[in-house]
Amino acid sequence: MKKYKQLYAMLAISKASFRSITRSPSAVVFTLLFPLIFILVFGFLGGNSLNLDLGIHSTSEKNNPVYRQLKAIQGIQLMEANSDNELYTELEKGRIDAVITIKTNPDSAGPLYFLDMQTSAASMDKGSVLKSVLENLINQLNLKDMQPSGLVAELRPSQVKGRKYSMIDFILPGQLGFSILSTGVFGTAFVFFNLRQTLVIKRFFATPIQKPFILMGEALSRLVFAMLGAIFIISIGYFAFGFTLVHGLLTALFMLLLAAMGLLVFMGFGFIISGLAKNESMIPPLANLITLPQFLLSGTFFPIESFPSWLQPLCKILPLTYLNDALRKVAFEGAGLYDISFHLLVIILWGIAAYALAVKFFRWE
Repeated sequence: MKKYKQLYAMLAISKASFRSITRSPSAVVFTLLFPLIFILVFGFLGGNSLNLDLGIHSTSEKNNPVYRQLKAIQGIQLMEANSDNELYTELEKGRIDAVITIKTNPDSAGPLYFLDMQTSAASMDKGSVLKSVLENLINQLNLKDMQPSGLVAELRPSQVKGRKYSMIDFILPGQLGFSILSTGVFGTAFVFFNLRQTLVIKRFFATPIQKPFILMGEALSRLVFAMLGAIFIISIGYFAFGFTLVHGLLTALFMLLLAAMGLLVFMGFGFIISGLAKNESMIPPLANLITLPQFLLSGTFFPIESFPSWLQPLCKILPLTYLNDALRKVAFEGAGLYDISFHLLVIILWGIAAYALAVKFFRWE
């Protein structure tokens, strides 16, 4: 007799599972349709928020009315870094919107202060808004406190090189994370509960296939389906809306690798739910308890900086926050593994915790 081949059995399970996924309306909606709708909406809307981050150069003088007025303006956050090179790196990547240097004019014939402002194409829209705000501030100061020279301050704008950052560069990674989380949690929870309830897994036990290969077969089908969805989402964003892929195909492959890693972690939550649920009606509330906070608070639709300060610590412990941020850094900034090592560590720790609980609660029958 021929030796039973576990790999062939695993592939057979994976093929059957993939067919069932493609025939599931909920799987198609959460993996493809919802993310596509949001990408289309935000892609056509474009634009950015009005939260403005202004870097302060280390040589800036702060004991003056210009700096005091800047600190008092709501909506502008003054940023300082460990080094000026770090500030300009943040500027080129679009993480801050401008850098200013406030200098005293040594010539008594001119204005008292010069404001050297540098913006970047990576945040062109916000940079323009900041320029207008600063011009208005300087005009108010010049009219209010007339000096013998006639001016309190003068703005001297310039621009450094940087990639143009658009709304699609923020929203697409979030929708990719949305798709991965939905597939991992809802797909795994429903399918394994139904397999156990319909005694399909019990029938598997009547065959020589080993338990790990059953799990790997189901995981492989979800991985293939999720990767096809991810390729579809990235392609729509890139070709239709100009989504930034810094290194082209290599960046896309790196994003797919992160998506696969995220899916494996989120499947752990699906296994937990399938083990805890006593009946099928319990799955949606349990799944929503895990997914909804992450959909809303993990930077899927809005930057977490937009939330109240008391809520941001919660945002920064959720696994989807780190997956979304890692995807954005890879796509727009060209970040490597070392640059997102902390993100990967947090995601892996979440995965370890999820599968530890999954082993505790998972039931085959």
